[in-house]
This record gives sequence, C-alpha cells and structure tokens, in this order.
Amino acid sequence: MAIMEKSTNEIKPTPLWCSTRLALTVMSFFGFVNLYALRVNMSVAMVCMVNQTQSIAAPIKNTNGSAIMECSNQSVTAGKCAHMTQSASSNSGGEFNWEKEVQGLVLGSFFWGYMVTQLPGGWLASHYGGKRVFGWFVFVCSVATLLTPFAARTDLKLLIAVRVIAGIGQGVVWPAMQVIWAHWAPPLEYSKLGGFCYAGAQVGNVITFPIAGLLCEYGFDGGWPSIFYILGGLGLVWFVAWMLVVADTPWEHSRISEEEKLYIMHSLKGKISTSKTTIKIPWLKIITSLPVWAIFVTHTCANWGTYTFMTNIPTYMKEVLKFDIKQNGALSALPYIGFWAMVNVSAHIADFLRRRKMISTTTCRKLFNSLGEMVPALFVVITSFMDSTQPVLAVVFLTLGVAFSGCQYGSGFVVNPVDIAPKYAGVIFGISNTLGTLGGILAPIAIGYITTDKTREQWQTVFYIAAAIYTFGALFFVAFGSGEIQEWAREKNEDVEIDVNNGDVRIKSGEKVYLETEKDTKL
Repeated sequence: MAIMEKSTNEIKPTPLWCSTRLALTVMSFFGFVNLYALRVNMSVAMVCMVNQTQSIAAPIKNTNGSAIMECSNQSVTAGKCAHMTQSASSNSGGEFNWEKEVQGLVLGSFFWGYMVTQLPGGWLASHYGGKRVFGWFVFVCSVATLLTPFAARTDLKLLIAVRVIAGIGQGVVWPAMQVIWAHWAPPLEYSKLGGFCYAGAQVGNVITFPIAGLLCEYGFDGGWPSIFYILGGLGLVWFVAWMLVVADTPWEHSRISEEEKLYIMHSLKGKISTSKTTIKIPWLKIITSLPVWAIFVTHTCANWGTYTFMTNIPTYMKEVLKFDIKQNGALSALPYIGFWAMVNVSAHIADFLRRRKMISTTTCRKLFNSLGEMVPALFVVITSFMDSTQPVLAVVFLTLGVAFSGCQYGSGFVVNPVDIAPKYAGVIFGISNTLGTLGGILAPIAIGYITTDKTREQWQTVFYIAAAIYTFGALFFVAFGSGEIQEWAREKNEDVEIDVNNGDVRIKSGEKVYLETEKDTKL
C-alpha cells in the first residue's frame, strides 16, 4: 500500500462552481426563502384580514386633534393623491374586527415561540446535527402555517397558539445554520457562502409581499387564507429536498469529491472538531467574553429595527402613505430587494478585502456592521418626515435604509460567531438571537400602542426609537467586537481524521497531509 505525502501549501482551494458546498449554499438559501415567507406572511395578510373600513373613512388627525395635510378620501376624489386608488378609499372590510393592540399581539406572538427555541436550537444542532434540526423544525413551522386559516376563524387564542408554534419551528434555524457552516465553510469563503445563504431571508420577503398582496385580492377561500396554504405547502416541498441533498458535515456526505473534502478539512484545521465526542461548552468563558457580548448587544439593537420594518411596512404604507393592498404588497418588497443585493455585495467585498489582506477580519466586521446600522438609522429619520403627499421619496428612503441593513448579514454580526468561536457558534448565536428576538416581540406591540391614531407623527416616534437603538448597537460593536478566534474556542492539538474511499486523510499539527490509498493516484 503506497503512502503519498502532500505538504499543506500544495493544497489548493477547489472551485466553488459545481461543488458540494455550493449545493449546500443553494439549498440553505431556499430554506431561508421559505422561512421568511412563513414569517412575514401574516404582515401582509393582516391588512386584508382586518376590517379597516371605519379607520380609512375617518379624517386623519394629529395627536392634538387638528387635521393634517395628508391624503384622505376627499383628497383622493379631488385627484390630489394619485397613488391612492379608489379601491383603497372604498376598501371593503375584512373578516375580523381587531383593534390595533390585538393586531400587534398577533404579529408579535410568532416571536414568543421563536425566542424560546434559540438556545435549545444551538445545543440540539451541536449534538444531533444541523441538517436534522433545521429540516424537521421547518416541517413543524410549515404545518402550523397550513393550520393558520382554521385557527383564525375558530378562536383568537388558537390563532396566537398556532403562530407561537410556527415561531418555535423557526427558532432553531439560525443557530443550526451556524453549526452547519462551522463544518462546511472555509474561513475566506464564509462571508460569501453565508451571505448568499442568509440573503434568502430577504428574497423570502421580496417574494412574499407582492404575492401575498395579490392572493389577498384574488386568492381562493376568501383571499388571505390562500397565502398560508400555498406558502405552507412550499415549505413541505423544501423539507423533502433538504433531507435528500444535505449532510451535516463534509466527511459524512456521500457525494463530495476527495479534493473538496480535503480542502475544507484543511481550511478548518484547529477550528472545529471532527470527532463524535460530546462538546463541553465553556459557559463562563462565553458569557464573560466582551466580543461575545458585542454580538449580543448589536444583534438585539439590529433586530429592533429589522422587525420594526418586517412586521409593519405594509401597515405603515397603508396608514401613512395610503397605498392600496396591491400597491402595498409590491412596494413593501422593494426594500428587501435592496437588502438582498446588499447582503451579497457586502459579502463579496468583505471576502475580497480580507483575501487581499487589505483589512483584518476584525476591521471588516466592525466596518460593515456599522454601515448596516448607522446608515439605516439615518434613512429611518429622513423617512419619518415623509407623508402621503411624498410617497415616492418615502419609498426611496425606506428602501435605502432597509437595504444597507444587509451589510450586517453579509459581513457583520451575523457571521461573527463563526469567526470568534466556530465550535460554539450555534450556542452563541442561539443566545444572541434569543436576546435579539425581544425586539421581535416588543416592537410590534410598542408600535401598536404608539400608532393608535395612525398619524404620521406617531409613526415618526416609531422611527426615532428605531434610529436611536440602531446607533447604540453600532457603537457598542465598534468598541468591543472582534474578528479573531478567541483562545478559549481553539482546538488544542487535534489531529483531523476522515475517511476518503479506501484510505485515510490525516492533517497533523499543520505540517504534513498524508493520503493513504491502495492506488498510487495523486490528489
């Protein structure tokens, strides 16, 4: 049996095109498309589920009771607001007479379940594999979505319970994906691969808003229920494909090439364990680490802004900008087209700058995270001064603000756990997303109470709060964030060992790579 020796500097990156890691990226991308379609569907459906005839016909007033110079039914009739169609002004009522506080409760209930499974999700994925955890919990979320119309028509409490279950199904996904990438993504490709994967979340928004708007108007079973039936069914289709195509790790994948497996394993040497032993989590080290807390704080602040937009853009466009449901769905998608583009653009720029050693990973993460929070804070404030007589400017500024948020996903705090502690990335992200989900729970409820009169001034308060929270998160990450693997997260003198067909691949102490095989065939 021949044993051939190959120095580590001879191991070349295998092409991404047609690779197994690209297949994983594409499947995870569509997974996030489904996830966010199942998450934001209620935001659009709410607009046509609720009877809003009275509120639209009523005069629009300031909080002090004086009339404001914005679009009303009379100004539409007079032709002063061309973007508001007559169908919007007449607007037949929906099935449910829910007050604003109830609407906020329904929108926020998803995040009650979402929050409680973040930390268990990281633990489950670390012990049982990200593939199974990701797949089966999306299955649960899809089934809950299919049951939503029945629950809504039966009892409000049942609807809230179903939305909580849908949130439980999604809560494990982000930490599970961190665990998967910790085993699959070469460090200098992670921004690119992870960025494309997570950009699926925004594509889910882009697709869902206009499609849901059309289904509200033209769908079956009264319109809005068809949103949940169709999107829930697509989630089940994705689940089957995911379970067939994906593996937890490169060394468990049945179709990966030897070259790609060796390249991935060498690139992760010293950062992730290939053994099946139970991972001992250094809880004290994690919760006393300032770089970890930088992720926690900026994630919580970023999510307040993200969820403010995600759950309330359709409502804002209806109440302040006076768009009808068909316009609303299409225009609500525009900010997320920009978001999706910025995730991918920022990720490619980040990897380019790091690969050329133009900036360090730490500088890269701080730079793009700041762009992802400070720029949206600026545009949020500008948008707050727009009213229904300036709909184009409002949509432009809103789109720019949400778009720049994508820098956080492609190269900011979202990918940072794998930088600083790849072994524990799932657990760290699980804790982080648990704290961050507080924004998903509190923002819709707070907005429901702040915007009871549906005036621009009240929405302005909502945007000011989001801008202030964005800014604090960005500054905290600049002060305490890091892009370097922490000492307590390093693998200590581990030999990476995997099977390759008839032989073994071993990477020893960064010196030599040995391929033992029955054939004298070089890699």
